Amino acid sequence: MSQPPFQPPPPPPPAQPPQNPYAAYNNPYAQPAPPQQPPAGFGQPPMYPGQPPQPPYPGPQFQAPAFGQQPPNANGNPVGAVFLAFFVSVIVSLLYSGLVLATYKDVSLTMGSVLYLAHALVNGAIVGALIGSMAHRSNGARVGGAVIAALGAFFGYANALPLIFAVHDSPMALKTLLEYEPFFPAKAWWTDETGGGVDWYSPLGLVIAAATAWAIAYTVGTKQRRA
Repeated sequence: MSQPPFQPPPPPPPAQPPQNPYAAYNNPYAQPAPPQQPPAGFGQPPMYPGQPPQPPYPGPQFQAPAFGQQPPNANGNPVGAVFLAFFVSVIVSLLYSGLVLATYKDVSLTMGSVLYLAHALVNGAIVGALIGSMAHRSNGARVGGAVIAALGAFFGYANALPLIFAVHDSPMALKTLLEYEPFFPAKAWWTDETGGGVDWYSPLGLVIAAATAWAIAYTVGTKQRRA
């Protein structure tokens, strides 16, 4: 009795992808899914039957600043400029106080007034240059620089008076004077030594310091923004 020839088993059916059991309820007529549309501003616009193809939407363009040109929001560092100007103004005022202490015996009243006004001018110029180069067009920094320069002109002269009194008499005498009259440096700064009235050079120095600081800060700051 002959046996039938060996036949290989039939191949298994192809694996079906997993189906969503709720797809029949959402799509009962088995319609194809609509094409995904790209977000607005990128890619190509959606296609509709009977509509010719359209060019893709233009994307946002980035324009780099020109070489050597500062971005529009480059306003400098106003806070840092004010702090640095205050620190430098204190140093200039201390140098002027030391100069007054070293020359008060040999300098006349007129020459002393000239040195006071020159110190106010130098203090305002240095403060204004720092404010303008670091803060650019910041009006708040300019106001702060003007106030700092005026205070530097005042304290540069007022701090020299206690030093002169301490060297001429003694530190203990200075301590007694400050306990009895704590505002004597400000009164001596305001009072004319010859006539006893108001020494108008004193407020003039404040005006010179403040105006110089503002003018130089404005000039330097404007040039910094144009560069």
